[in-house]
Amino acid sequence: MSAFIKPEMISRRKALSLVGLAAAFGLAAAPVALTVSDAEAQTAGMLRRQERREGRHERREERRAARTERREERRTGTTTGTATGTTTGTATGTTTGTATGTTTGTAK
Repeated sequence: MSAFIKPEMISRRKALSLVGLAAAFGLAAAPVALTVSDAEAQTAGMLRRQERREGRHERREERRAARTERREERRTGTTTGTATGTTTGTATGTTTGTATGTTTGTAK
C-alpha cells in the first residue's frame, strides 16, 4: 500500500455536477425521512394530547352553536335548531325545532 494518491484539481463542471447530485439526493430523501419520523412519533403522551385537543374542539363547537342559537333567538324570537341547556333572553314569537332546557326572560 505504498501507492501515492495524486491530488487533482476539480473542474467547475464536476463541482456543479456533484452539487446537483447532492441536491437531488436531498430532495428525494426528505419525504422518506419525514414519513418515518412521523410514524415513530406516536407515543402515549402524544395520543393523550390529541384526545384533549379533540375534546377542546368539540366543546368549542358546542359553545359556538349555543351562542349562535341564543343570538338567533334574540334577533327573531324563534329557535331554528337544536340546543341543550338553559337559554336566557327575550322570547317573542313561536319556537321551531327542538330545545331541551328552560327559557327565561322578558318579552320586549
